[in-house]
Amino acid sequence: MPTLAQMALSWRKIKHDLNAELTEGTITGSIISIVTGVLMVYLIIAQIFAWRALNSETSVVLDHYSHMKTGKDNLLQINFNFTFNHLSCEYASVDAANFMGTHDAGISSRVTKVHLDKNGRQLGMHKERKDMKHTVDETPHEGESKLVTITAGDFDKNRFEHEIMVVNFYTPWCHWCQKLEPVWEKSAQKFAQAHPDDSRLVLAKVDCTSDKAESLCTKYHIDAFPSIMVFRKDDPLDKDHEKYHGERSIDAIVSWAEHLMKQVNLQAPKSRVVDKEQDGEKESHNGVGCMVAGMLQVQRAPGSIILQAVSAGHEFNWATMDVSHTVNHLSFGPFLSETAWVVMPPDIAQAVGSLDDKKFVSEERTPTVWEHYVKVVKNVVELPRSWGIAPVEAHGYVVHTNKVQRYAEVPTARINYDILPIIVHVKTSRESNYHFLTKLCAIVGGVFTVSGIFAAMVEGGIASLTHKESIGKLG
Repeated sequence: MPTLAQMALSWRKIKHDLNAELTEGTITGSIISIVTGVLMVYLIIAQIFAWRALNSETSVVLDHYSHMKTGKDNLLQINFNFTFNHLSCEYASVDAANFMGTHDAGISSRVTKVHLDKNGRQLGMHKERKDMKHTVDETPHEGESKLVTITAGDFDKNRFEHEIMVVNFYTPWCHWCQKLEPVWEKSAQKFAQAHPDDSRLVLAKVDCTSDKAESLCTKYHIDAFPSIMVFRKDDPLDKDHEKYHGERSIDAIVSWAEHLMKQVNLQAPKSRVVDKEQDGEKESHNGVGCMVAGMLQVQRAPGSIILQAVSAGHEFNWATMDVSHTVNHLSFGPFLSETAWVVMPPDIAQAVGSLDDKKFVSEERTPTVWEHYVKVVKNVVELPRSWGIAPVEAHGYVVHTNKVQRYAEVPTARINYDILPIIVHVKTSRESNYHFLTKLCAIVGGVFTVSGIFAAMVEGGIASLTHKESIGKLG
C-alpha cells in the first residue's frame, strides 16, 4: 500500500501532465479561440443594440368617437400653406365646404396672405381692404378724350415716350369695366387739365378682346378685369408692375396719379407701392403671386378646402387663369411639438405631411382644376413609460391627385378630405434589463460550449487522421 508521500508525488505528477496537456498550443486551437472571441464580441454588441432599440407593436381599432360628447373636440384642425405663382393675393380666396356642399363650413379660420414677386420672393403681408367703392357715372365725358389707346404694336413706343404710363386693361363684356369706363375717361381728362402740355404721365387703355392687343394682355398675365397697371420708363422689361386696387372714383384715381407725378418731379421718393394717404391702406401693390397660409377648424366629416380667384369688383378670364401651385405644407390636427417629431416613427412622420413640397403646374391657356383627394387616419404612438412622455397623436394621410381640364370649369385648387373612423395604435417598448442580462449570460455560456464541442470534434478528427497515417491506412 502506497504511503502518503508516494500518493502526493503521484498527484503532483498527474497535475503537471494535465496542465501541460491543457496549455499545449496548436494552430487549430488558436484559430478556434480567435473566431470564438470575435463571435462573442459581435453577439454581445448586437445584443446591446437590440436592448437599446425600440420594439413596436401596431394595431388598428375603430374610433368610437367618444370625444364627441363635447362640442369642442368634435372639430378637426387643418393646417395649410400654398404658394400660387400666378394668382394675386387680391383675388386669392379660401373657402371650406362640407360633404353636403354647404360653403363657409369652417367653424373658425385664420388665414394670412403674402405678396410674392415673379421669382417667389416675399414682398409683404396682404391686408384685406374694405369693400371697394365704385362711382356710378354714366354721363359721357365732354370734349376730346385724353386717354391713349394702346395696342401690342405701339405699346413699347408709347412706353418710352412717357415717364409713367397708367394702363387700364379691360374687356367690353366685363360689367365692372363698363362701370369704370366713364370714370377712367373723366379721370384722364381732369388730370390732363391739371397738367397741360405735360405728357410725362398719361392714362391709357387696352382692349384685351382686340386682335391687336390680345398678345399684350397675355404677356402681362391679365386675367382679371379691369386691371390697372403702372409702367415706368426706367423699369426693366421683365419687372413686376405695380397694380392699382384703390377706390374707383375720379377724385381717388386723379389723386393717386398726382402722387405718381410727384415721383416724376422728384418731389416724392420713388416707390413701387403707394400709400398716398398714409393710412395703412395701400392703393397699389406689385405682387404677381401669393402665399396663402392658415388654419381652419372644421367638423369631423368629409369636406373640402377650395382655393380659387374671387373678387367683388372684377370679372375673370378663366381661359388664362393659372392656379399652378406648390403645397408647402398640409397637415391635420394640432401642430406637433419638436419632441413629438423626434420620437415619432419615420413612416408616420412622413404620412403627416404627404403633400409637403409637391408642385402642380397647369398648362398655359387651359383652365385646370386640381383635385387632391385625401384620406386622413388618426395615429396614436404610445412611448415607453420610462420616458415620461404622453402618447403622441398625429393625423397621417394618403393622397391621390387628379387634374381636370375643361373650359366650363373654374380654375381651382381643391383639397377633398375624408376622415376614416379608425385609429392606428402603435405601442413602443424596450427590452427589460433582466431579459438583457439573461441573454448576455446565454451568449457567453453558449459560445464557450459550442466552441468547445467544435474544438473537440476538430481535434478528434485530426488525431484520427494522424493515427491512420502513422499505420499506413491513408494509402
